Amino acid sequence: MARMRVRLTFPAELVQQPIIYRLVKDFDIVTNIRRAEVRADHGWVVLELEAPEEGLDRGVAWLKAQGVTVDPIEHDVLLP
Repeated sequence: MARMRVRLTFPAELVQQPIIYRLVKDFDIVTNIRRAEVRADHGWVVLELEAPEEGLDRGVAWLKAQGVTVDPIEHDVLLP
């Protein structure tokens, strides 16, 4: 199992969509929400993700294709 910590940033048009639910259901990724802020015009969430590496790669690629910004985090620091 591979693990990854990311910050997902959602544009206004995706705030009401069940993106994290789809990530869990469609890609069999275990999520742990560490922090989040959701407003009508934007939202972000810090997630810990766990799944086989291929599943993580496919899930992250799907998030990006949906329009979600995915920033990796290491030790509470966003990586460039």
